[in-house]
Amino acid sequence: MRYLFILALVVLLGCSNDSDPAADKASFTRIYDNSKFNTTYFPIDIKQTPDGGYLILGGRSVEGSDFSGIYLLKVDAFGGFESETEIDEAYVNPIGPLFLSGSNYYFFCMTPVGFQTQLFQVDANGTPGTPIMVGQSYPLSANMDGSNFLLLTYDNVDKESIISVIAPSGTVSQSKSFSIGAGADIVIEEAIDNHFLRMGKQIPFLVGKAGSAFYFNGFYNYTLALAFTNLVADEPQGIVNGSQDKGGVSQAVPLDGGKFALARFNFGDNYFLPSATINSSGISSSSELGGNPLPELAPNAKVAILRTTINARKIVIYASDTRSKQIALFGYDEATGALVGSKYLGFSNPFEIASLTSTADGGLIVCGTTYVAGRFTRICLFKLSQEELTEAFKGF
Repeated sequence: MRYLFILALVVLLGCSNDSDPAADKASFTRIYDNSKFNTTYFPIDIKQTPDGGYLILGGRSVEGSDFSGIYLLKVDAFGGFESETEIDEAYVNPIGPLFLSGSNYYFFCMTPVGFQTQLFQVDANGTPGTPIMVGQSYPLSANMDGSNFLLLTYDNVDKESIISVIAPSGTVSQSKSFSIGAGADIVIEEAIDNHFLRMGKQIPFLVGKAGSAFYFNGFYNYTLALAFTNLVADEPQGIVNGSQDKGGVSQAVPLDGGKFALARFNFGDNYFLPSATINSSGISSSSELGGNPLPELAPNAKVAILRTTINARKIVIYASDTRSKQIALFGYDEATGALVGSKYLGFSNPFEIASLTSTADGGLIVCGTTYVAGRFTRICLFKLSQEELTEAFKGF
């Protein structure tokens, strides 16, 4: 049986008799280490569970396999370890988000042979059920549309990006494929392969729905493109082209009024557009969108975006990785796009963002990757209280 150490990155030399349980739940930092020093653990997404704790979907290195295995971690409301599950290696490469539908949680993964997509159901304790075969190959990104799932996959035989609508039963009700390009482009195909093998840059694949239009961020005509489709026509109705795999959209979240909270990258540089208008019915370039440059971020930084409400004010929080190996949070007023504050998480070890979500107490839970002693890849959590968020994003 593995012994899991839970460390706090605050000064804890023992348990204080004056400890306040409410405060301990409202704000904490945790790193989850274990004795499997040759195994890498990294988070993908986190959801708060009905008991006030948290369920984390993650991946792990698998000896003898090129693909990542599946790891589930359940912690309590204080961030204390409760249980972990390493799912059978017959299922690999989990993708986020971790979806809540009814009383159960869902995520997609694939088989290491045949690369067929599977839909897993997990209960609030992190206990997995029997996976459902979906049939598409190489899952890239997923989202929800009402009670259905949206899934972006890659067909490595026909070289197509495929967007599908899938019920919790695994039934595919709609599907449309788009060629990633005529002929062959070894650079792009190698970039896709490296993404699945987690070698080098992770491509910011996305899928979603804005109003009546579906969209995906994937390869089309051998460039990373944000494409809009009705899932009927053979060609997208709107395309925001990047620059092969060197530039394009890195995150997109629909806002009210047809706008997007957007992030983009271009040859290493990063830009935020907290209130962007996108031409969803024509052809344009991501470089034309402009945006606020973020020179402090790591080149081609991963970006996570969350819409939330702080003190009755709608805020869009951008989370990303800095050059100094911290997780940076930037808050923008959703109505105006104005920056209202920032906060930085982590010290000593390197830290990288995975995901973030609002909590039932009005706070925020941030899930990330850290490197213990600079070498052991592990999962970390930062819980911020409502008071901390109010102070960080109070405006200028």
